[in-house]
Amino acid sequence: MATKSAYRRLTKEFMELQKNPPPYIVARPVETNILEWHYVIQGPPDTPYHGGEYYGRLTFPSDYPYKPPSIRMSTPSGRFQPDTRLCLTMSDFHPSLWNPSWSVATILNGLLSFMTTDENTTGSVRTSYAEKRIYASRSHRANLKMLKFREVFPDLCTAEATTQSDETLRRRKTEPTNQQQQQQQQQQQPTTVAPDERNAIARTVSRWRRWVFVLVVFIYLILSKIASRSSTSGDSM
Repeated sequence: MATKSAYRRLTKEFMELQKNPPPYIVARPVETNILEWHYVIQGPPDTPYHGGEYYGRLTFPSDYPYKPPSIRMSTPSGRFQPDTRLCLTMSDFHPSLWNPSWSVATILNGLLSFMTTDENTTGSVRTSYAEKRIYASRSHRANLKMLKFREVFPDLCTAEATTQSDETLRRRKTEPTNQQQQQQQQQQQPTTVAPDERNAIARTVSRWRRWVFVLVVFIYLILSKIASRSSTSGDSM
């Protein structure tokens, strides 16, 4: 059970989050226990998590803000092991580093910042960029299978995000790249010869015809002389 100071502090932070929500983050406590918070992080642009929806849980101690919460992420992300306590500076793994002035917004901003790095810690995993993109495309569908997500975030339980992610992946698989499009266009376009090129070809052909004609005349004259000499020699004999 939360102490009075913890209850007041968390209530105040929830009201502040409602008024000034941090970018890419939604967080709220469950109705029956203010020490149990649930959050959703939207993958920011220019990261492999873009378009993803990452759901997790913060569990605060009864004497918060004097001790830090535990942090878990339930949605498979390719960055953290699902439903595993994460070792972060602002988590209960490091109570000596905890600062009571830090808030829920501070904690989740720190989690988001750490998520977009490649730094290792307890509860983290290593995957490729492509694998993280696949997890991002499947994240909303994975969240919809979780009862607690549906209870705490009914406003996020739509099929739209899944449809958009699936459509994005389908486009990437089916749409040709710019290079492929250029190759296809080049193959489809009929081969044309510029007027200058046609003129050059015509001149070359005409030149060869003249040379062939000269050669034929030259051969004819030689053969005529040989025939004439042969005839003269025959008459003299």
